Amino acid sequence: MRLTLIAAVVVFLACASVEAQTSVTLKATVSETVALSAPAFTDGNVVSDGNTVRITVSGSKAESPVIHVPLLVRSNTGFKISAVFESQTAVLEQLSVADVHATGSLVSRQIVNSLDVPRKVDKDASGPWLVLSGPRISLGGTLTSPNNALKVTLLIRLKPPMATDWTVHLTLVGTPGSLTQ
Repeated sequence: MRLTLIAAVVVFLACASVEAQTSVTLKATVSETVALSAPAFTDGNVVSDGNTVRITVSGSKAESPVIHVPLLVRSNTGFKISAVFESQTAVLEQLSVADVHATGSLVSRQIVNSLDVPRKVDKDASGPWLVLSGPRISLGGTLTSPNNALKVTLLIRLKPPMATDWTVHLTLVGTPGSLTQ
């Protein structure tokens, strides 16, 4: 009986030792990602590359254009979108966010109400200008998923020169960022 009890204790301790040796600890990190694209922009030339969108628009003399830029934003972290405006001839009168809405079920439900949108960019201040910032947008999916982006429509109002044609470049850059910085 005593031998059976000792054998049972040894078997129990051996099982406990084997169980403790089979635990696995997995540590991983996810890169903070902010992706921008302007797939539906047709008023000019668009070059998208990851977190950067560069738009070039041209026009004629006295035409005072209002340009709407549909921008898709995806992020797995807090984000900031900055803009740099360049032109030798036209003047930026207004750069603002005209509309914001989610594209699907993999967008954080509270994102639209959590955005920090400046009323409008101060056209007299030198850029880059903060256009928009907020918390994480995407809850899942990839950088091309149709249902995990925030659609932001930017409004750009220009004052062109009176006597010449004009060309403008607007570069938008999305960066990971804390809302408290």
